[in-house]
Amino acid sequence: MSRVVVVGSFNVDHVWATAVLPRPGETLSGRYSTGPGGKGFNQAIASVRAGAGTTFVCAIGGDPGAQVAQSLAAADGIDLRALRSDEPTGTAGIYVDGEGRNSIVIGPGANGALSPAHVDGQADAFERAGVVLAQLESPPDAVAAALRSGRDHAAIAMLNPAPANAPTTRELLALADIITPNETEFAGLVARHVGERVDGDAITALDQPHLHALCRELMPAGTIVVTLGASGCFVSHAGDALRGDGKAFYRLAAEHVHAVDTTGAGDAFNGALAAALSGAPDAAFAGHLRFASRYAALSTERQGAALAMPRREEVVARFGA
Repeated sequence: MSRVVVVGSFNVDHVWATAVLPRPGETLSGRYSTGPGGKGFNQAIASVRAGAGTTFVCAIGGDPGAQVAQSLAAADGIDLRALRSDEPTGTAGIYVDGEGRNSIVIGPGANGALSPAHVDGQADAFERAGVVLAQLESPPDAVAAALRSGRDHAAIAMLNPAPANAPTTRELLALADIITPNETEFAGLVARHVGERVDGDAITALDQPHLHALCRELMPAGTIVVTLGASGCFVSHAGDALRGDGKAFYRLAAEHVHAVDTTGAGDAFNGALAAALSGAPDAAFAGHLRFASRYAALSTERQGAALAMPRREEVVARFGA
């Protein structure tokens, strides 16, 4: 079985669904729900449900939130490698409007305790991995350790540089074979490391050669996938590493769905892409992207984050193989 190691965060999500997102000083009524989340856990659930054997390396507290992480990981067959912290398990406050858009505030808690030593201690998991996937809701040195271990064990090192306000150094980018920013995250990376100001909302309208040039300045080696929500995604490969594709850059359209909640859609995309890559690393990258795009699209038709992740057979039934 193909295997993915996800290194990242687990949160207990507290979600309020409202007609519109609240403005500063405004009080609204809404429907409340709670459930598991965190970019790392969302991506681990997506990976295992998309068909890959999955190990999840994280940090949790000694509270009911930690018990949720353990029980849900066991229910989905995830190999949980959790560092126990004196801090409370991470939390997130999420507002979702009537169009499925969201605003999120994170309380890192135990996630901030994830250490390089704990990551390095999972060598047996990295030895069996085809893909190692990390995000930036965990300490940068732990993320770097994860990507480095992936490289050392000949796995594909994949970084989702999210959230947008997290620090991303050139050194961290250089440890990744693939990065997957959304348009806001990409604009921030370009401003910080290339020196060009790009409006995240305008990236979809940029001509492809210019967008490709920005990608190559940002990350001379490797592949960048800029996710664009309902506008699909843009792919830029280094010229000597096309990953089975016939061209160095291209756009892929999104599937048409009736979105009710986009929370976790990016995580769905990343987990599904990691699963697809781990199962067939030599197949054309565009095919893996198409599966990940369909997987993420289907996830938006359900409320929630981790528990909204579909299973592979549901994606195939909806969109075909």
